[in-house]
Amino acid sequence: MSVVVFVEVKNKVSKAAMEAVYYGSQLGSVTVVTYGDTSEEILKELGNYGAENILVCRSLNESNDQALTNLIVAAVEKTNAEFVVLAQDQTGKGVGPRISAKLNAGHISGAIDLPETSNGFVVKTNVYSGKAIAHVALHSAKKVISILPNSLAPQLNQKDANLEEFSPDLGTFGIKVKELKSQGDGVPLPEAELVVSAGRGLKGPENWGIVEDLADVLGATTACSRPVADIGWRPHHEHVGQTGVAIRPNLYIAAGISGAIQHLAGVNGSKVIVVINTDPEAPFFKAADYGIVGDAFEVLPRLTEAVKKFSASQN
Repeated sequence: MSVVVFVEVKNKVSKAAMEAVYYGSQLGSVTVVTYGDTSEEILKELGNYGAENILVCRSLNESNDQALTNLIVAAVEKTNAEFVVLAQDQTGKGVGPRISAKLNAGHISGAIDLPETSNGFVVKTNVYSGKAIAHVALHSAKKVISILPNSLAPQLNQKDANLEEFSPDLGTFGIKVKELKSQGDGVPLPEAELVVSAGRGLKGPENWGIVEDLADVLGATTACSRPVADIGWRPHHEHVGQTGVAIRPNLYIAAGISGAIQHLAGVNGSKVIVVINTDPEAPFFKAADYGIVGDAFEVLPRLTEAVKKFSASQN
């Protein structure tokens, strides 16, 4: 079976791209479609996860949903693909439904596992803000699958990927991207495997150093609750929750966050949750794997020192 996998590759191959290519390789022969001026050397790394062919559109340099939809549809027509696979990130959320409509294809949004094919084609996906799992059957000839980040571990599936320049007619659009702003050089929250987060219990932005110190020694990404972002203590791209970024890290440490249902909806896919709060009745403790009733100003520095000592003992 032929599979088109859409990925965005900038200066490196992201974990989301690895996951999408590996997922696609479990369905059939993978043709990756991407865009921009990324070097051939970086793009060919996708072959490590199962890409056999790579179509790169050098003339497109911006993340325009309409243009990307037409690019992916053109790749499907070129390869006669039965499947389209992409990450359920900001781009995937905008592009997935458009592709589905253009191809008259069934669409699974936020798949969390490989499909079950013993009795049809059934994919698991989260519903009700992660409180339940749905088993969704697709019966259409073509299928579009968006993968929830950090849902499966990409495995090496070595292929010698063939790179081809791809320049289909993408049409003209009324939307033009004028500027893109970087969110920094760290691991983006949707891809982060370790996250240290804090809320209003930190009492002010001047105290965020203890959060950043722990994140630094762990190699983690920092995050925050919505109120913290709303009052300007931290940038909005660090806000995790139902109305912010949904994450699924291996470890989520939350300090000074009560655990409102809206916050839990964005983090309850975490493999391990550690909650630090002075209030033993904080709702977040009910969702925690490990809970520490204590002051974040005391607990976080002690955790940082403990991690430093452990790391030193391993060298």
